[in-house]
Amino acid sequence: DGVLDEDTVAEGLHKLGHSAPGTEYVYLNLSLSGRELSDINILSRYIHLQKLELSYNKINDLSCVSHMPHLLELNASNNELTTYFAFKPPKNLKEVDFSYNQISKMQDLSAYQSLTKLLLDFNNIEEIRGLEKCHSLTHLSLSHNRLIAISGLENLPIRILNLSSNQIEKITGLDSLKTLQKLDLSSNKITSLEGLEAHDLLEVINLEDNQVAELRELGWLEDLPLLRVLNLSKNSVQEQTDYRLLVIFMLFRLTELDLKNISVEEKVAAVNKYDPPPEVVAAKDHMTHVMYSLRQPQRIFDSTLPSLDAPYPMLVLVGPLACGKRELTHKICRQFNNFFRYGPCHTTRAAYFGEENRLDYYFVSQEAFDKMVNTGKFIATYKYSGYYYGLGRDTIESIAREGLATCVHLEIEGVRSLKNTYFKPRYILLVPTNKEKYEGHLRRKGLFTRPEIEEAVSRVDMYIKISQDFPGYFDAVVNTDELDEAFTELSFLVKAYLGL
Repeated sequence: DGVLDEDTVAEGLHKLGHSAPGTEYVYLNLSLSGRELSDINILSRYIHLQKLELSYNKINDLSCVSHMPHLLELNASNNELTTYFAFKPPKNLKEVDFSYNQISKMQDLSAYQSLTKLLLDFNNIEEIRGLEKCHSLTHLSLSHNRLIAISGLENLPIRILNLSSNQIEKITGLDSLKTLQKLDLSSNKITSLEGLEAHDLLEVINLEDNQVAELRELGWLEDLPLLRVLNLSKNSVQEQTDYRLLVIFMLFRLTELDLKNISVEEKVAAVNKYDPPPEVVAAKDHMTHVMYSLRQPQRIFDSTLPSLDAPYPMLVLVGPLACGKRELTHKICRQFNNFFRYGPCHTTRAAYFGEENRLDYYFVSQEAFDKMVNTGKFIATYKYSGYYYGLGRDTIESIAREGLATCVHLEIEGVRSLKNTYFKPRYILLVPTNKEKYEGHLRRKGLFTRPEIEEAVSRVDMYIKISQDFPGYFDAVVNTDELDEAFTELSFLVKAYLGL
């Protein structure tokens, strides 16, 4: 008949221990799950209970709990409750499970200030309310209800929040949850991740089965320092090209994405694709030119002679923007015109004032540059400040046929690419050490924008660091604060290089 009796209670009692006042030895826990119970008023006499398990019954009245002042945990899930907490609050009640009932409205829980865990899954609740004074609540679950918005959670110490399988469209009302660590918003109608950006303690976010469509939404998560697990399964954003690699790159701290662990190989692939180290860029550049050159009719190049023991001589002057590379390159080629000729690179940028086509660079369109790449015309290419530069094979060959060595000037990106080839140039770093003077020089030229100047000045330290960290990367380093002195030193180095 569903009425609880003493014999059934006796079967469910377990865990002997001291009563809360410490004066008696009593049973502390009672489990009555799945007993078809509807009337449990007899429990009013069991005042020492600390844990009460009543799941899977037909209970709709919990007033007996009012007589359990020491109760810590209550599980009344899978019953027929239409309201909750309709009993005098045990002052230390910490964990309550009212999942799978028929509750449609949340009541004021101001008297339940010790509550740490509240589970209300699978009910009919439409609004979160009554939690304002639950200052100990760290775990709240309201999945499979009828919520259309997130509210009523202001300034609570919630660490775990489950609002899955509702009808929520926007992530709002979470701003003040500064301790939030795990958030489940799966199976809602969310289209944007805005509202998650200020939660520095968030470790796990589940947004499976929502309506997130754009990769740019991930920008709201980029600055979350502890985010390790993200689930965007069953969102249309997964259909974006290279979705997984891009998410891994944007949220590099992740260890799991869409229920699948992220491997070290995936992280490396993501970095190599979206922000490759300079060495990887150079290696890819080299492989590209080797591949395209092999597609062309093969012939013996003058620059590969006379032998591997005596590689074709080449002089490469390398350094930051407008540090004197161009001027010094031309002066060296004039002074040692029996040995060197200048080899202009191709570039997609427009000519600066004073530069001449074919004399300083071959200025070409992006389309023409790409065509040269695809027909194996370059030995090395690189990108700097948004423009492409390439050292052409025909340029070197025409100089080699005259029995001369090629002298070129490059940025460090070009050097990295060239170092992958069979050429063994002498690399001389030209670098200004007085950055204030260098910056003033760039400004006076009137050719460069402020960002270009700032980038060029910042690269001075990069060049110096490469020279210090990788001894031998450059064959020599020349200070270009004073170009006349730099030319004198450079001439001396070239004479030594040539054995003069």
